[in-house]
Amino acid sequence: MFSRKKILVVEDNPLNRGLLCQILASDYDVLEAENGQEALDILKQYKEGISLILLDIVMPVMDGYTFLSIMKADPAYSSIPVIVTTQNDGESDEVAALSHGASDFVAKPYRPQIILHRVASIINLRETAAMVNLIQYDRLTGVYSKEFFYQQVKDILLRNPDKQYDIICSDIENFKLINDVFGVPTGDRLLKGVAEMYKQRVDGRGICGRMTSDKFACLLERCFDYTDEIFKEANEQVNGVLEVRNIVMKWGVYYIEDRTLSVEQMCDRALLAARSIKGQYGKYFAPYDDTLRNRLLKEQAITDIMESALAKEQFQIYLQPKYRIEDEKLVGAEALVRWIHPEWGFQSPAEFIPLFEKNGFITKLDQYVWDKTCAAIREWEDEGLAPISVSVNVSRADIYNADLADILIRIVQKHNLSPTHLHLEITESAYTENPTQIIDTVRKLRDLGFIIEMDDFGSGYSSLNMLNEMPIDILKLDMKFIQSETAKQNSRGILQFIIALARWLHLSVVAEGVETQEQFDRLKEIGCDYVQGYYFAKPMPCHEFKKLLAKEGDAGENSVMDAMKYTAKAAE
Repeated sequence: MFSRKKILVVEDNPLNRGLLCQILASDYDVLEAENGQEALDILKQYKEGISLILLDIVMPVMDGYTFLSIMKADPAYSSIPVIVTTQNDGESDEVAALSHGASDFVAKPYRPQIILHRVASIINLRETAAMVNLIQYDRLTGVYSKEFFYQQVKDILLRNPDKQYDIICSDIENFKLINDVFGVPTGDRLLKGVAEMYKQRVDGRGICGRMTSDKFACLLERCFDYTDEIFKEANEQVNGVLEVRNIVMKWGVYYIEDRTLSVEQMCDRALLAARSIKGQYGKYFAPYDDTLRNRLLKEQAITDIMESALAKEQFQIYLQPKYRIEDEKLVGAEALVRWIHPEWGFQSPAEFIPLFEKNGFITKLDQYVWDKTCAAIREWEDEGLAPISVSVNVSRADIYNADLADILIRIVQKHNLSPTHLHLEITESAYTENPTQIIDTVRKLRDLGFIIEMDDFGSGYSSLNMLNEMPIDILKLDMKFIQSETAKQNSRGILQFIIALARWLHLSVVAEGVETQEQFDRLKEIGCDYVQGYYFAKPMPCHEFKKLLAKEGDAGENSVMDAMKYTAKAAE
């Protein structure tokens, strides 16, 4: 049941006060005060719980005008409407009452129906205005609400067909983390600071609104070219709001060319542009253009069919041979995934792997690769080919899966293989994200018999101390690092130091991306153990690799596992 609205009657004459209470009592809860001071005391108690005040002017202790002046100066009460009542119906008194902030004016003697109609009308008007204000403005930040912003943008574009406008949207990176670590009040203070920054920078040239959570948007008349410096300054202004530093905002700009789009679509495009640079250091804004649009459409198309593509086994395993430098014998391979789409054709891993890492599908794809790789190794051994080990990628998302060890053991057991057949490649950068958890996970996998390779060494920032703590067996040098270092005159010292360090840590070293005789010769000269790259062979389908393996004949101890043990023993 709804509570009735409260009306405060301020009147020193008990007969008049009683009459007003009698008129109003059937529809409202009536509070009474004999003078302005009593009325202020009641206001402090009920505040905006009072819907309307009926106020006499001539009263002892505190008159009506004084009460009005005090009340309207206080934001806690100023929005409450006031109807002034007096026996003098002169124009000067009416003007004086209205100038002090009164909403209406009624003369005595009271006419019940007139009083009730005016009270109901003003209360309704106030509630309607409050609803409109609530719809128009975001309660926390004071900028336009999303829906009202959309409507205003639409109206501005219709009224100004010859002017050029842009939609600019922003997103705070890791805003949820700010709320979690520093608390919601701190997060709210940050959002208010962002809104204030928008108001200052729009400054009469457009409008701004809050979309959702930490996402804001503005419509801006185009009058200059956007630069990273402009948005960097805005980011620094936001950082000045809190004692917390390193707040990172990303902006996206949609240049309004197609006015047939809905405003919501325009904002979505600007936000997509902002998201496209998330995590990119020193990059503050990105424009939405056809290139970004096409990429996003392609990503969406890939996302829509990735599950069915996996179920239909459109993903295929390619193997890049791995050779021992000492005698140039085939000793292993790295499993790579390729996507052969029936309509799109061959899809570059650079297109789908980063997307799958972002949306989490990479874990399913990795498990598919592990299973198919183990199936291939089982097939080779069943056909009497030399036993060989294959390296497979373990993504960051896999590492954080509590069931990772059980999944891998289940796969190798399914194909009746030893864990030593499977080398697990974990990228160097993954170790720096959460070293303790990753090292514990990798140590468990190594204890189960899997061979651990640190992939892309030389591309990240691992400290020597961390390298010493990592439970790994093989160091795999980054392809770009190899190519750049072997091209330098002084590269021998750096590479030789890495090889010597690996020897000291009892690690084997694999160099990937070897493409030339010169690179191979330098790596051989400084004592690198294994190589892979176009110099020997490109990645190939499993059936082609099987032919290559058959040509090698009985490899005996040529497997990477056996060679690794031999190299470590020799280093001792």
